[in-house]
Amino acid sequence: PPPRSSSSRGESERAMEEVRMTEAKEEQEESEATAEEETEPKMWLAQTAFVYSLNRDEAQRAELMTAIEAAAMTPFYEHCCKQFGWPVDEALVSKMREANAAELAALQAKQSEAEANSGDMEVLDALFAIARFEARIGNKEGAFAACDAIRDKAKVSTGKKIDACMAKLRVALFYLDAVKCKEILAEAKKLAETGGDWDRNNRLAVYEAILCIVNRDLTSAAALLLDGVATFTASEICDYSDFVFYAVLTNVLCLSRPDLKKKVVDSPDIRQVRLPHLHELVRALYDCDYEQFFHRLLGLENKIRHDRYLAIHARYLIREMRILVYSQFLDAYQTVKMAAMARVFGVSLPFLDNELAHFISQGRLSAKIDKVDLVVETNRPDSRSAHYQAIIKQGDHLLNQIQKLARCVSI
Repeated sequence: PPPRSSSSRGESERAMEEVRMTEAKEEQEESEATAEEETEPKMWLAQTAFVYSLNRDEAQRAELMTAIEAAAMTPFYEHCCKQFGWPVDEALVSKMREANAAELAALQAKQSEAEANSGDMEVLDALFAIARFEARIGNKEGAFAACDAIRDKAKVSTGKKIDACMAKLRVALFYLDAVKCKEILAEAKKLAETGGDWDRNNRLAVYEAILCIVNRDLTSAAALLLDGVATFTASEICDYSDFVFYAVLTNVLCLSRPDLKKKVVDSPDIRQVRLPHLHELVRALYDCDYEQFFHRLLGLENKIRHDRYLAIHARYLIREMRILVYSQFLDAYQTVKMAAMARVFGVSLPFLDNELAHFISQGRLSAKIDKVDLVVETNRPDSRSAHYQAIIKQGDHLLNQIQKLARCVSI
């Protein structure tokens, strides 16, 4: 056959490129549509409710009621009335219940029609629509039951089962049900081991990181959050700026000084996100500008106390930050005058005296205070000796257990 001309080859290549671009666009639209469908419940609403619980601002109450009425969130409205002591508007409840019943009946009718006349994918879409409806109105138990129906259905892919688990996780996190979150996460991770794709595993790691924060497992949270900074896609849980905030805050407490410089201070992904007070706090810690560190820590405290995931740990986090900076300062000295140390930190001498005495008495700082000369003397722990003592203690415990077992066997 005669060779093809260059013009015909060019036309074929252009046609194939157009097909590839069309397919890529369709996949992107499908992915965006799926992500849009999976945004129930709205986490910003739970955050607004939490902030309202702190200050009882009428503007925030109006914002909550607008969202509740727009989405007919009957279960969430009843939850708010119970939590905040609001008088129940029976007329509004009756109206929203009627709307909920009508919408649920329509969704169930679509499911029945899909089961009778369509394929498995249409039935699965109908089940997910019911789960999203229950999540949207804040019906925790109803959403769990709807997601379990998806999980238990025959011929459902592992990926869809993971999607159902993540939908349950969002509802549990919406209500900060840590016990249920742990149970669901274990199930989702088990499924992910057998058939999770990159995107689902990546998003599941974000869910796990948030749960670790709620449970105050900051070491695990720090590692997961830092790994997810460059690949974050779980915007249904939190904004990217909040995610980076959690990553920096936890890693300040968990990373060594060299790693902090490499992974946080110099990270381009982190530096491009605006984090008031936190960027300056990290830089002050690395530059040993302790007065600036304390100043930024005060500015950071308000955000921590108004974040629904961090607020319960606010005192702990602020305390650990202070211990961290005191330890870093004292590591450079064998003895230091308290007056000089107070000037470096920009605090009064009585305040510093109380702080150091409290942390030393709790064993959090390896130092002692000479009240006569007003000098702090550091006691650097011997890691080898501490390891030896730990082995001795564990050995004694093991011997005691063996003796108890021997007595049981002899009986």
